[in-house]
Order: sequence, then C-alpha cells, then structure tokens
Amino acid sequence: MVGNPELALDPVGETLRPGALDAPVRWAHVSELRDPAPYLLGAELLLTAGVNLPVEPSEIDRYVRRLADSGISALGFGLTPGAHETLPPPLRAACARHGLPLLTVQPRTPFLAISRAVSVALAEAGQREQRRIAVAREALTRAAGDGLGELTSALAVRLRAWVALVGVGDVLAADHGTPSPLPAEVRELVATLRAGRGIRSATTELADGTHVVAQPVYPQATASHLVVVGRVERFDGADRAILSVGAALLGLAGRAGSDAAGLGAAATALLLGETDVVGVDERRLVAGIAYRRGPTEAAARYDWLRARLDTPLVRLRPGPRFDAIVGEAPEIGDLDRLRADGWLAVVSSPVPPDRLPEAVTEVELLLRRAAALERPVVAEASGLGLDALITPGAAAGFAANALAPLRELDRKGDRELVETLRTWLAHHGGWDRTAAELGVHRNSVRHRIGQIERALEVDLADPEIRMRLWFALRWA
Repeated sequence: MVGNPELALDPVGETLRPGALDAPVRWAHVSELRDPAPYLLGAELLLTAGVNLPVEPSEIDRYVRRLADSGISALGFGLTPGAHETLPPPLRAACARHGLPLLTVQPRTPFLAISRAVSVALAEAGQREQRRIAVAREALTRAAGDGLGELTSALAVRLRAWVALVGVGDVLAADHGTPSPLPAEVRELVATLRAGRGIRSATTELADGTHVVAQPVYPQATASHLVVVGRVERFDGADRAILSVGAALLGLAGRAGSDAAGLGAAATALLLGETDVVGVDERRLVAGIAYRRGPTEAAARYDWLRARLDTPLVRLRPGPRFDAIVGEAPEIGDLDRLRADGWLAVVSSPVPPDRLPEAVTEVELLLRRAAALERPVVAEASGLGLDALITPGAAAGFAANALAPLRELDRKGDRELVETLRTWLAHHGGWDRTAAELGVHRNSVRHRIGQIERALEVDLADPEIRMRLWFALRWA
C-alpha cells in the first residue's frame, strides 16, 4: 500500500521497526471508536480521522497500545481540514514507543480508495497463488511419469525445500536434499503422525530454525509412506496446497510402482511353482459382502478397495463380494467405514502364508456371523484364541465325526442339513431369518432342525451343544 503512488501514503519513519513495511495487510478497516481493538482480527490496515481521538497523552498511549496488542499491521491517520490538519504529536510518540507503523493519509486520498486498493491487491495475490498452484500441479504431474525420484526433486524445486518420502522404519523411499540422518525431531514427528487417525498433517521447528511439515501420501490416511518437507521460511497456504498435490502424486506413483512390481513377482513365482509369494510373515484374509443396498459404484471398484485396505491383493467377485490378503488387520473403525460405503467385511485369524487356504472356511463362517449381527467381525477379537489350543488335524477329525451323520443324510437326499444348521446357528436360532436366508418356509427350517437333533441325538436347546457344533462347522 505504501508503494502505491495513487494513495500517497506517507509512513512516519520513527514508528517503523525493521521489516515493518513487509507486514501483510489482510484487510482495510475504518473505525472511529475510542477502543476498536475488541473488533479486530489482526493484520488490518486500520484507518481513522481521529474523530474520537483522546486528548490526554496517557489515553492516546492506551489507544495505541491496545491497537498494537490486537495485531494490526499499521494505523493510517487521515489529515482532515478543520479537525486534524497535522499529525498529533502524542499519537506519533505513542506509535514510535509501541512499534506500531503509522501512516499519514493526505486529504486528497479518501479512505474508500485505500479499502478498494487493498481489496484489488488481495484479489490479485489470490490469483497469483492460484496460478502458482496450477503451474506446480502441471509440472508435478509431468514429473510423476518419470518416477518417484524425479517427482520428489520437482516437488523440492516448487517448494524451495528439502523433501523426503519416508517409508516403514523411517527408510527413505526417495529424497532430495534431505539431511542425513533424519533429525530426531523429524523422526518424532513421523512417529506422532503414524499414531494418529484420519487425513492429517503435522508440523515442527528444528533447532536451526527449519520449519518441517509432514503428511501421509494420498489416498490412504494411514499409508505406510509419509512425505516430509523442510525449509527456513514458513509454509503458506499455497505451499501447503502444492504439498498436497505432491503427496497425492507420490502416493499414486509409489502405489503404482510397488503394485506392479509386487504383483509381477507374485505371478512369476506362481508360474514357476513357488509357494512363497507373499513373504513369510503372517497374513489375514479380509472378505466383504454387500450390506443393505450394497456398495456404491466407486466403492465397488478395485482401486477403491485397494486404497482402503492398503493392499494390491484384492479380488472382486459377483454378488458383489471381495476377498483381500492383508498384512495388518484393518481397525474396527475402518471396517465401520466400509459398512457405511455398502460393504459388510470380516477379518480372519492371522495365519502363515502357506495356510491362507485354511482361512477361507473361517471367513465363510465369519461372513454368516456378520450378516446375522449386521456388523463387521474380526476373528479372535476377544483374544480368547481357542483355535490355538487344538491342532488342525485334531480339529478336522472332530469336525468330520461330529457332522458325519448330517453329511450322510445330505448325500442320500436334497436336505441341506449342514447348511441349515450353519445358518440357524449363525442367526442364534431365529426361525424367520434362517428361513429367509435359505429361501424356504419357517416350518421347513423347524422340520430340518428336528431331523438334525434326531440324527445327532442332541438337544439344540443346550448352549454347550450349539457351541460344539459351531466349532465343528468352523473346523470342517
């Protein structure tokens, strides 16, 4: 504003501290109140003609101190014929004492012209920011086609900062100018960010004055990789917008590269007859079925599920239905969000990779249980771990003996007794819900349950009998 010749604003030299004229102006506001401080937000250019300016120097000093404490950028005093034709000396002295920049406004410059100039300048600044963001987006998008390294370097240039893509164990997947090793404050920042939830970011300041910002790569808020940037100057709104664009592209570029490499390696290993295609750590099987109206068009896509489950090992099936192999079990909050998007999901017990096929039977039972409860189910969420007490061989033998009479009757006729028992137990003995799922009349369910009791010589009103049969179905 001071550099605008049309306004002819004259700064009072003794009120200007170093860098005062570089202070930002967020708005221009006219006020003749004796104490406008309660109504100010900060960074304003406050304009007054001194209509209600106090007479006593002590009151003027209080007026200026209150304005300085409110955080305004400057005070513009309008010289007015017949009122204040010159700058009041006590006002000049008070502004110098409190370090509040004071500008004199000549009679030929109306306050409205200053307000309009500020509004125009703010609009132009916003347009410059938008152009800068648009240019950066185009440059980063082009760089993404050349891989993570080129994209990281391009982001560093656009932000005039060092950039690090930090993976699990604080391993750098890509970086440009990053201090090595990572400062302790940065590692703490990364740990704090990983411990949170939701789409988020975190900031800190290093001992040398470097400002650091970190956020997860898009689209996974709990993604394994975080992008961290640092520089001496603070990051403004445009910088953070550019960082978000870079994070999104880093997430997509990194995901595409890792998915293609991982899936290619797995397919090659399978074709060569190798079985160790997903590592040696335990894995879980996640499965989902339609909940109520089912998933939306977006939620029914492979890439949507891949991002939400953080794994490329996802299969979509008719129904709709999906199966996925994951390293870490999704949190119950994530499963609830899947349900909100039309997927009712379950998670199997952790098993070694070579035993993943065994998790299929468990998942089928969990899906029935989830459908009955109308909520997600995670195996062994209670921590009881009963499966660990019995070897797979013993469990299979128990299941075969317990269900043998029913399987024999099913083979002799189309009775579906095993399926009826499984569905009836999943619905806690509910006749109507069992009948609805099986597509038969409730009297048919009652008849089949009677056959099951006679064939097994048990009373299904006994909760212990129901428990044993449920485990038999689970281990079958």
